[in-house]
Amino acid sequence: MSRSKALWAKAFRFAAAMWLLSRVVIVVAMVVIAPSLPVPPEGIVPTVDWSLFSYSDSPRYETIVTGGYQYESTIKEKYNIAFFPLFPLLTRGVMYLGLPFNVAGTLVNNLAFLAALVVLYRWVEERHGGSVARWATAVWAWCPLSLFGSVIYTEGLFMLFSTAALRAFDKQQHALAALWGALATAARVTGVVLVPTFLIVAWKERRPVSAYVAALLTAGGVVIFSLYCALNFGDPLAFVHAQKAWRDTTGLNWKDWRRELITIAIGKTNLEQRAIVDPWHPFLFVLLLGSIYLLWHFRQKLGSVVVISISFALALASWRLGGESLIVVVMVFGGGYLLWRLRHQLRLIEVVYGFCALGLIMFSGSSASAQRYAYAIVSLAIALGLVLDRYPRWAYATMVFFSIILVNFAIRFAQHLWVA
Repeated sequence: MSRSKALWAKAFRFAAAMWLLSRVVIVVAMVVIAPSLPVPPEGIVPTVDWSLFSYSDSPRYETIVTGGYQYESTIKEKYNIAFFPLFPLLTRGVMYLGLPFNVAGTLVNNLAFLAALVVLYRWVEERHGGSVARWATAVWAWCPLSLFGSVIYTEGLFMLFSTAALRAFDKQQHALAALWGALATAARVTGVVLVPTFLIVAWKERRPVSAYVAALLTAGGVVIFSLYCALNFGDPLAFVHAQKAWRDTTGLNWKDWRRELITIAIGKTNLEQRAIVDPWHPFLFVLLLGSIYLLWHFRQKLGSVVVISISFALALASWRLGGESLIVVVMVFGGGYLLWRLRHQLRLIEVVYGFCALGLIMFSGSSASAQRYAYAIVSLAIALGLVLDRYPRWAYATMVFFSIILVNFAIRFAQHLWVA
């Protein structure tokens, strides 16, 4: 076996182990735990079949696969034209094997997610070493939002092709970068950030003309979809205009981000009532801030084991108190801080892509699902992998913390409750 094949085999073994173990946790949570729990408010008792993996956006992909795209520009409705075509096309192809949509869609996303983990491991190992590669891969596999790499969503495909494109461009394999990039932009509109990323890196590194051509060809997926929209609906930006049913504004919506921060501090109920009807939330928030400050102040006297244990408890308490808003803020703003802090240790392409992708999230007009979009940014997984490699005790505590929230997310998804 050649050295290259041996390295890919090693990457596959580790990535497959992380993928399998984390997916087992998800399946147990959805199949065993969720059906045994009481019916939650606004939720359901899940049926143990393949429909467990289909909720929220998933049925919209089914309508694309079975009935095609629908759009009417004069009506503000959640048309499925907002969803990009690569995932439905691949799912339809698998369905030709005689599999129903729920099975085919689940298989496509899971296999793509596994492949994404393999490509991530191999790329990080090449640039940062095997230890960092293991932690970065573990981060992507065990992050609670990795749930969307197993249910009927596009995360797996987008993460696979965006990572493959970035790795190819980093290795100056410009033709491959254009191919993988075009597939990424056919999977999700956020793939367009690969274009400015490649252009900036090509300029900073004084790449040849082929790099600039590859950057432009990366937009091939979205360009072809635009042509389809123009021919069928007379609107080449139908997928953008359809987003108005989800997002009323465009650009930087400070109102949304301010709401997320206020929700963390005073709670959703107090925010909705515009009065402190639930004094416990702001009290607990202040108590948590005080506890975090005291822990930081006395960390040298307590010892690492005690500090990690208390930090773990405070992290769980913060998550339970801050909920979705805390995750959104940590993923977006915390991710940006992490990239900036590690900008000299990361590859230029990793830093540029990370900030371009976070910028797109910030200027998308809404904070809705921002945490899920941020999760798919490979640069954040690599950055966190660098940190965890440096502090292994914190790394293992982080993995346990991730697994607890992953179980919670899987249960909520199975119960048809909002996750991200």
